[in-house]
Amino acid sequence: MMQREWALAERAPAEHLQRYRGFSPLLAQILYNRGFEEPAAAQEFITGVDLGYDPFQLKDMEAAVGRIDDAIAEREPIAVYGDFDADGLCATALMAQTLRALGADVAAYIPDRADEGYGLNTPALEKLSRRGIKLVITVDCGIRSIEEIAAGGRAGLDIIVTDHHSIGPELPPALAVINPQREDCAGEARMAGTGVAFMLAQALLMRRWETDRANYPSELGRSDLLDLVALGTVADVVPLNADLNRRLVKHGLNTINEMRRPGIAALAKVAGLKPGNVRASDIGFRLGPRINAAGRLGSAMTAYRLLMADSIEAAMPRAQELQALNEERQQKTRRAQAAISEQIALDEDAPLIFAGDENIQSGIVGLVAGRLAEAHYRPAIIFEIGDGHSRASCRSIPEFNITRALDECADLLLRHGGHAMAAGFTVPNSNVELLRAELTRKAAASLQGQTLRPRLPIDAEIQLEELSDNLLRELEMLEPTGQQNDSATFLSRGLKASRCRRVGGDGRHLKLKVADQRGAQIDAIGFGLGEWAGQMPRRIDAAFKVEMNEWHGRRAPQLRLLDIRPAEDMREAVST
Repeated sequence: MMQREWALAERAPAEHLQRYRGFSPLLAQILYNRGFEEPAAAQEFITGVDLGYDPFQLKDMEAAVGRIDDAIAEREPIAVYGDFDADGLCATALMAQTLRALGADVAAYIPDRADEGYGLNTPALEKLSRRGIKLVITVDCGIRSIEEIAAGGRAGLDIIVTDHHSIGPELPPALAVINPQREDCAGEARMAGTGVAFMLAQALLMRRWETDRANYPSELGRSDLLDLVALGTVADVVPLNADLNRRLVKHGLNTINEMRRPGIAALAKVAGLKPGNVRASDIGFRLGPRINAAGRLGSAMTAYRLLMADSIEAAMPRAQELQALNEERQQKTRRAQAAISEQIALDEDAPLIFAGDENIQSGIVGLVAGRLAEAHYRPAIIFEIGDGHSRASCRSIPEFNITRALDECADLLLRHGGHAMAAGFTVPNSNVELLRAELTRKAAASLQGQTLRPRLPIDAEIQLEELSDNLLRELEMLEPTGQQNDSATFLSRGLKASRCRRVGGDGRHLKLKVADQRGAQIDAIGFGLGEWAGQMPRRIDAAFKVEMNEWHGRRAPQLRLLDIRPAEDMREAVST
């Protein structure tokens, strides 16, 4: 892993910290680091739970609700067209559950990653039309499917697009386009696809309550859907400093921890999670990857059926299948990364990674791209070489907007879309080398003169004796943590390490005990830091997070080491 730049946050003025009544100076500093310069705003961030968000402020919501209500009244068959990742699957399940509760004749359609690729495709829409479908509602896809939606219209389909991905030069010719990134749209622009689907579901339920209260589906409460919203939002790595996303996830975690949904209860069980103890990080690292494994290596419909299961008995076999697929996914990702790494002779000045392999599976390319982008701190584009055309996944760094670069190369591509940091595209094989040259040129121009090193933000320097139960309780107030609301990171200097050993099946991880010069000591683990076991300096400076470790029924705080440096080399290396 490339050495990271340690960026210790500037200490807030003492008079500023004193204004945060009820917070310790350390928690006040952490909130200050996250941009909360007014105590009232920080307090609202910590304690706010209200979900008073009007879904009708989203553009085209009225048109969408009206058309769906007509379809339900006329018993017209409706298809929910989703995506094969966790966000798309959760959005599909949420919309299908809502429509069925409202009395709709609804079916789910999720394209096959290998055979159909991401997003809408014309043959699928034409097939739905032949099956008698009259209305298609997209979730987590469709915003760039201009030609496909036009073809669907010619096939007799009305199409409602709900999506959250970046918008291209024109909107698709759909009956309604609900995307919070529209310039003419009010409200929070950074929702996940599941969040946007939830807003449509809420609008439908609100309209039913207003117009036909006698047939309101009382069995479906808002909180019954929020588990899916939390799962999709965290798994899709959208910002959790966005007030609406934070509140949706906070409420959704409450529903998850009650294990109301049999599919989530079964998945939590195979992932080793206990009711009442599931956190946002568990979604990101344990539940989300298992749901994603279905679309990566098998059929995404397995995960959809898990989420829609009405009993734990029906859900458990599917959860076990996802567990097996996830283990297979981990093995194949390691092998594919090793194969791609052999291809790339990357020198320090190369602006991006661009590589492909005919043997790599389409469900793995994004994971490999992510690992290589992290390891080399360069944009990474990895593609599966196919007959006639190839499909790629891209992972970038904050200094380079990959989707904007693809927009500027649209004439070379068959289709593309995504976000600033993650995207995908399909390219004719005849254009691959032209695309490589163009993206390399754009990356070189954009990154020229910049020192490309991953940055590790550090909230504060502390002594180990400050790691009290009270601090852990305060850190809990930051939850749910995740993208753009990371859990607190600390720095301690001059620690003495002992009992250092490699752990994990492949010995990649480091287990040790650390003590400061005042005698305070604590257990620590460093994932991916196993190489330090045989070369540990006499004293170290460590960047870490604090977490509660459970082992054989025993709970105790421990450090999760993020980076280590020899203490004597540290003082000049920390950037402030």
